[in-house]
Amino acid sequence: MECLIGIQGEDFVLVASDMVSARSIVTMKRDQDKMFKLSDKLLMLVSGESGDTVQFAEYISKNIQLYKMRNGYGLSPSAAANFTRRNLADYLRSNTPYSVNMLIAGHDDTEGPSLFYMDYLASLVKIPFAVHGYGSFFTLSVMDRYYKEGMTKEEAVKLLHQCVDEINKRFFVNLPAFKVRVVSKDGVEDLPDIKPTPAS
Repeated sequence: MECLIGIQGEDFVLVASDMVSARSIVTMKRDQDKMFKLSDKLLMLVSGESGDTVQFAEYISKNIQLYKMRNGYGLSPSAAANFTRRNLADYLRSNTPYSVNMLIAGHDDTEGPSLFYMDYLASLVKIPFAVHGYGSFFTLSVMDRYYKEGMTKEEAVKLLHQCVDEINKRFFVNLPAFKVRVVSKDGVEDLPDIKPTPAS
């Protein structure tokens, strides 16, 4: 029932995740942060089994930090995404596979902004916008209609509000708030949480 959203703009990537932690029919908390900072300009959003998401995200985060310590420079978003994909694929073929879906958002001085979509089967693709979870059934059509290349931050935030409102209006599960961050050349910046506009 989780939802992750990513929108690539002109020189940034805007990402959002719902904040509900639930199992079966029980909501356990409503302030869960499903984003993990991998480096200064790299962010991973995760959904899936609770233990798997935290353990895998922290494993990838620490290995990316170790790479930077050993080599004196960090991984680009593309390199980090492919490193993550390889690890997830290796675990998929082991006795302890991880059930984790991801969005990886980053900014590189040479490549610019990047958004990568990865599912639990370790398929990876670079795309301009992405949604994980049941929310994708309602929001991908909104993205198709209103997304355009080179969006400004204000336009991307407006589109994100449209997506959250559509989920609130159409989806029978209550997702009361979305945590929002933006990744740009200046690093990772927190934006105000988005709460859906009450349906009229």
